[in-house]
Amino acid sequence: MTALRRLQKELRDINNNPLENLLVETKDDNLFQWECTIIAEPDSPYRGGKFKFSLSLPQNFPFKAPSVTFNTKIYHPGINEEGAICVPVLRDEWRPSVTLATVLSIIQEKLNNPSPDDPFEPDIAALLKNDKTKFLATAKEWTKNFILDEIAVFAIVVM
Repeated sequence: MTALRRLQKELRDINNNPLENLLVETKDDNLFQWECTIIAEPDSPYRGGKFKFSLSLPQNFPFKAPSVTFNTKIYHPGINEEGAICVPVLRDEWRPSVTLATVLSIIQEKLNNPSPDDPFEPDIAALLKNDKTKFLATAKEWTKNFILDEIAVFAIVVM
């Protein structure tokens, strides 16, 4: 019951003070499953992209960290092919006092500002570090291709 009250409060706080360029809603009104979308910043390598991810909260939240899985493919050193994101707050730096607004803000920052440090994808991190121009071109291409794929799938479903 404690988890449910905490999640209701966290979601209410996020709805009352929304994070810019980040959309949050529960999946099928289940407070333990959130569907989120980050709209990439204009100065990000992913500008123009909308990146969807799921945030799953354990039954013993806030004593255990949520898990995050990106549903939109992204060429990013900190997000692997399966959609897992590498952020310390979801691993060894988790504390029950960390709010979900903070977690979402960290994820948004990580997406918009890729870093070769602490990567999930070492090859992508090496390219970012050694050939930033090629990294940026590949990130832009992936963003364009996977966003267009999502739009095409959406159009087929709607028709």
